[in-house]
Amino acid sequence: MVESMLMAISLMWVPVGLLLLGKGEAKGTGALVCMVGTLVLVSAIIEAAVFKDPWIAALLFAYGLFYCIVGYTLYSGMEDTRTMANASLTLIPISIVYMLLSLSGGPMLPGGKQLIAKSNFLAFACAGYTVLYIMVWLNGYGKFSGKTLGASLIIWTIVGLWVPSFWLLATGKLPF
Repeated sequence: MVESMLMAISLMWVPVGLLLLGKGEAKGTGALVCMVGTLVLVSAIIEAAVFKDPWIAALLFAYGLFYCIVGYTLYSGMEDTRTMANASLTLIPISIVYMLLSLSGGPMLPGGKQLIAKSNFLAFACAGYTVLYIMVWLNGYGKFSGKTLGASLIIWTIVGLWVPSFWLLATGKLPF
């Protein structure tokens, strides 16, 4: 399921990146982003209910809601991007906490159970998302170049979405 989610999210990031580079239109891109956001929210429910993984489900919920906000902002014409920026601001500490807990793993519970497994790749991914969310936040307030953000989204699509997705498909595990 992770592979399909990563690929679906890439279907949103590249068009948003291209839009920010001046190669697209906001309304159609916004509709696409809303669709991907909805899919991420549905995936979060499945992750929690079927796979019993509240750790990843909570992150998917937060990101899926943000994608819906981005989609609405684009669909409505991008006249005021502060709501999107403010939502992005809230994802910065969430991504940092996920990065830190992924680096170390969660605490050991009585009986030796650990709810959060160490994951170098998830830590790396959350570090990258943190940087992107900082860029979105600053861009939403006119303090960061849209072109730089657009290029960053396209680069991170390759590094943070396609590489792990195809690596998982080919090897059955994350790159590191």
